[in-house]
Amino acid sequence: MSVSVSGPEPAAARSLPETLHVRAATQPTDRAYVFLDDRGEENCALTYGELHAEALTLSRRLADVARPGDRVLLAFGSGPEFIVAYFACLHRGIIAVPVNPPRAGHVQSSTRAIVRDCDPAAVLTVPGLLASVGAALDEIRPGVRRLALDRDRRADVVTADALTADALTEGGDLRPPDLEAIAFLQYTSGSTAAPKGVMVTHGNLVANQEMIRRAFGHDERSTFVGWAPFFHDQGLIGNVLQPLHIGATSVLMSPAAFVRRPLLWLSAISRYRAHTSGGPNFAFDLCVSRAAREAARGRDIGADTRTNGDGDGDGRLDLSSWKVAFNGAEPIRAETLARFAETFAPHGFRPEASYPCYGLAEATLLVTGSRPGRGPRTITAARDGLARRSYVPAAGGLGRGQVLVGSGRVLPEETVRIVDPATGQVCPPGAIGEIWVSGPHIARGYWRNPEASTATFEATCPDDEPGRRFLRTGDLGVLVDDELYVAGRLKDLIIIRGRNLYPQDIERTTEQAHPAARPGRVAAFAVPDPAAGERLVVVAEVRETPDVLPDDVAASIRAAVVREHEVSIGDLVLTGASELATTSSGKIMRAAARARYQDGGFPAWSPGARAASQPLAAQLDRSTP
Repeated sequence: MSVSVSGPEPAAARSLPETLHVRAATQPTDRAYVFLDDRGEENCALTYGELHAEALTLSRRLADVARPGDRVLLAFGSGPEFIVAYFACLHRGIIAVPVNPPRAGHVQSSTRAIVRDCDPAAVLTVPGLLASVGAALDEIRPGVRRLALDRDRRADVVTADALTADALTEGGDLRPPDLEAIAFLQYTSGSTAAPKGVMVTHGNLVANQEMIRRAFGHDERSTFVGWAPFFHDQGLIGNVLQPLHIGATSVLMSPAAFVRRPLLWLSAISRYRAHTSGGPNFAFDLCVSRAAREAARGRDIGADTRTNGDGDGDGRLDLSSWKVAFNGAEPIRAETLARFAETFAPHGFRPEASYPCYGLAEATLLVTGSRPGRGPRTITAARDGLARRSYVPAAGGLGRGQVLVGSGRVLPEETVRIVDPATGQVCPPGAIGEIWVSGPHIARGYWRNPEASTATFEATCPDDEPGRRFLRTGDLGVLVDDELYVAGRLKDLIIIRGRNLYPQDIERTTEQAHPAARPGRVAAFAVPDPAAGERLVVVAEVRETPDVLPDDVAASIRAAVVREHEVSIGDLVLTGASELATTSSGKIMRAAARARYQDGGFPAWSPGARAASQPLAAQLDRSTP
């Protein structure tokens, strides 16, 4: 099945550096970004005029360490320095490479892999991280130049008053970039393989920013609140670049602050009257669990969350301004949407504000999205139909059905097809196949990886119009009434005795089988078996729970999987907290779990052992960008 929707061309295909220049000339004192500390208080702010002036100044300094086309690492946390550095690179024609900043002096293995892949000329970071980043780079690629960005010691800054309307075409510093040139490398999360550098062009950014604007219903009054890391596409494209594209304000907090005190996120939405905010599915679950904990302690979750553990402030939590609560970057669960809406309805949250969406780095960010104010759509599919890779409505919506949440509609200026991954033929209506996408937001390919680029970005349909190339997303899905429903990852599909099983379905059943199983911390995958061909393996993290026996947990999980999916678990591994590796958006890295299982396995969970604390903080700390 295919959908192709066309819309009117935007009035001007303006690159982001050009857009920033216009914002600085017309809105110089408007706050572009507001940064909150770990208690939710304003730490600093950056106006459009300040951002443009500082980016121009830094771009001139960059000429000493890199040339146009060189790669420069951006190793920053969630502060203004990253945004200044990113736009300085865009101005200079240097390819920015955002990476996960070091934590406690440790440079992540994923960052080391990125350095080897992109061969950077220099690294930009803050003074406090320069030593640890520099030492790691010296081990991998000696000679990388280092440049510290210290906004407290700014000098020779071009003021916003000095910018004139025609300055854009004068001099090299403000020359508009070629829309076909690479703006930055967005490294993939590595959930199924080693990170690859997606080559995102200036034109890709323009196209996807306009798609997001239309799909989310944004204008200059659409305030954002965000916490996703800037090295992740959701944090950069959604929370940083989209507000600039529309001339709005973005209020930003660190991922660590969100994980420690998730209700601060909702407090910021309330306080700044945000129109748009969101995150992966686990973020909404985390807010619900924290709200339940606060309620159990007798605390009012409706109070301003800045003043104590999460409550007892002067202001009241009011989420009525929140029009687009986007949910993406990992499988979306109907029960998550329902629990969140029920928990926060007394505080003004409306269920129709829930906005499921689907995207990936190879498409810059957004592919499909809901309609603002419509709320999520769901279907209940018969499990035996899913096993045959087809959507068949479950009888009466009940029984042995699996609920799927829609990820929105196909957007203007793109084509989406559901394709048989083996033949390349478009699937008939109702069939589940690989999601293929074509449009101006599809990136150029992978950095210095022509084989993978051809396989992923150069797909063709035999019956399609000549010359049209598609991105093979690697995701399985189905279109029902013009809504895209994502069924899972093609590489993660489990085939047992000819039946197709989706790992996220088995993982969900495992989580719900026993209270000791930790939500969002289960990996299901298949390994070769000499007798049966494939054997189902489930690795489940178990929370520390008094008087719980491992045998009871295992029996409950095994019985639930047989009952729901008519398949037996070949090997069930119960392990402790924070043993399963995740990506930066919280997705379980199933390939990494499979490799660890085959290389020696996971430590067995013991009810007497102390579980690791801050599991979600560890999830972010150990993630791959």
